[in-house]
Amino acid sequence: MSMQGSVLAVGKCLACLEFMLFPVWRGIRAGSGVAGGWSQGWGRCLRWELDSPDQKARLPVFDYPVWLVLSRGGRAKLREVCQRGRGAIRLPTEMLSIKLPQLFDIHQVPKVFREDNIISGYRHPRSSALDCVLSSFQMNNETINIWTHFLPTWYFLWRFCVLCSTMNFLTDSYTWPLLVYMLLICIYPFTSSCAHTFSTMSSESRHICYFFDYGALSLYSLGCAISYGYYVMPDCWVNSWLHQHFVPIAIGNTLFCTSLSCYSRFLELQFPQRSKALRTGAFVVPFIFDTVPLFYRILLCCSGNCGLTDALSSYCYHLLFAFLTCFLFTAHFPERLAPGRFDFFGHSHQLFHISAVVGSHFQMEGVIADMMSRRSWLVAHGVTPSFLGTIGALAVSLILNLGIIGVFSAPLLWKPCHSSNQPHTSPCECKEQ
Repeated sequence: MSMQGSVLAVGKCLACLEFMLFPVWRGIRAGSGVAGGWSQGWGRCLRWELDSPDQKARLPVFDYPVWLVLSRGGRAKLREVCQRGRGAIRLPTEMLSIKLPQLFDIHQVPKVFREDNIISGYRHPRSSALDCVLSSFQMNNETINIWTHFLPTWYFLWRFCVLCSTMNFLTDSYTWPLLVYMLLICIYPFTSSCAHTFSTMSSESRHICYFFDYGALSLYSLGCAISYGYYVMPDCWVNSWLHQHFVPIAIGNTLFCTSLSCYSRFLELQFPQRSKALRTGAFVVPFIFDTVPLFYRILLCCSGNCGLTDALSSYCYHLLFAFLTCFLFTAHFPERLAPGRFDFFGHSHQLFHISAVVGSHFQMEGVIADMMSRRSWLVAHGVTPSFLGTIGALAVSLILNLGIIGVFSAPLLWKPCHSSNQPHTSPCECKEQ
């Protein structure tokens, strides 16, 4: 078969495959095209170069890509078309790709966003809500903080669902203190996770996010007090003055805790040590009050007046992790020993989150064990939990705490925003704000 016949056969085969293989390339815009069939797509990418003017008439099928190899400059034209094709295919990929937010060092962000001994991994102080969500999947100095409270939220929810399937929370009033406790043990880690996620949208949003975080922790302390008052109270304290006023005092403690911790944020820049002391005290006071009945029961067991039950064993682990949590929160260990070495993994706030969650787990196990093992005795000698003393107390505290958060948030929300009238500045330009 002659050379011309071979090329004609190849051209016919290409013409048969044109509809199946090549339509993906149609529509690539470039130079002027050649009319007809396949060349309408490829013709817009390049002009054919023929050796002689009459060659087109003799070999009409050379309008197909095989002619690129045989024509003058065919290799260069083929390379040009391939590059344009790759560019056309790459465009949708670039449009669908997700660009993770940029990270900054400590000297590039305003003081309000800085953490002690954390040098790098800071997010942009004017991040959008989407950037904040994306940053939770990017390694920065808040990623572990977000996930160490987000994942435990689902664990506590799972435990709550299991309890709902085995207990009658609707009609059995004895279970209402446990219901309040389980609701709040699910809410506080989720609120903390959200606060760490969206705290870099602005300096005002950072304060407001942590206001809600402090409020959720205060309500959690109320849930502990309600469950302790009805399930953990020592036998000799049942129906005493403290027992009867335990929940009302706990409500006052939540208001004290939320107010003082929110106020401490306004002192953070000018008086950091005083701010830290006030915030620590705001949470230590409710903890000590809630744990007084538990301390007394443990002291009785240490003196040999009772046996170490499963509930008390869980409470001992809970107290161990509670003290560890307080130490990590105040000591900033281990990043204090090597600033910059624990920016992403292992700094004190991450360990603080983990310790708090583990301590809450042991506390939950102890409350459930006491609730089940002491039921008959408490029903016979104690006060039956009331709606007002459990769910009602939670509702009243929730409204009052939201009011406190609103009072502290109002000045931040009404603060005039100068950035809307000024051109956008980089983090370096506003690092001292």
